[in-house]
Amino acid sequence: MARFTQADLSELNKTFEERTPDELLQWAGAIFGKRVAALSAMQMAGSVVCHMLSRLQVNIPVLFVDTGVNFPETIATRDRIARDYKLDVITLTPKLTMEEQTAKYGILYLTAEGQKECCEMRKSAPLHEARGRFDCLVGSLRRAEGGARSRFQILSVDPAMNCIRVNPLANFGDEEMERYIADHKVIVNPLHYQGFSTISCNRCTTPVLPGEPKRAGRWRHLGPWSVYCGINPTDMDGGTSIAIDLPQELIDRLLGRTTDFSI
Repeated sequence: MARFTQADLSELNKTFEERTPDELLQWAGAIFGKRVAALSAMQMAGSVVCHMLSRLQVNIPVLFVDTGVNFPETIATRDRIARDYKLDVITLTPKLTMEEQTAKYGILYLTAEGQKECCEMRKSAPLHEARGRFDCLVGSLRRAEGGARSRFQILSVDPAMNCIRVNPLANFGDEEMERYIADHKVIVNPLHYQGFSTISCNRCTTPVLPGEPKRAGRWRHLGPWSVYCGINPTDMDGGTSIAIDLPQELIDRLLGRTTDFSI
């Protein structure tokens, strides 16, 4: 194994700024093979990525974290996408049910510190159980979402999962998103058409009023200081601070030193 840092991705990131989502997904499938998966919470952008995977037939499975307190509409969207797009959707779950967690720790999501702990147990920890299975995770973050997400790199290191994260929709604007969904009749979580601009657990997600920021509906009861759950490392520290360990052969392939695939 060899150490690999965010700095090692700098040149590749510059090149990838001009690449389309299709090209980036095909690159991920070619470089990482069976060691790549997509991560979707069955929100709008994640549904677009799922449609692209199906259309391109790149054979990349999709990881979905069922926190146990998702909205029924989210679970139904997961099931429709798996069935209609013929994708291998792998559902990850927390060790404790919400009832068991509450009995043991109390109602965590009522405080800012408790929210972080709750998100760690119900969202991040189930994903981290898959550490070692994948060298790359495909996300659906977009810079158009603003905030901390306006600055992330298309490729980043994920120390917690010891893998590379790739976000093919990084440069996908709101108009492009709307056009793609309309043109391809993408399956979309119906909550998006009921005032929810962003969707997660039913305990901590509410609709957004006209004129409010897109993420105003997340942890509304805690105030504006609590806006991310932590499952995406670039939300927290830019994904630049810690190295990961990858096989040297994979690093060479990733950086184009020994590969038959280039974009």
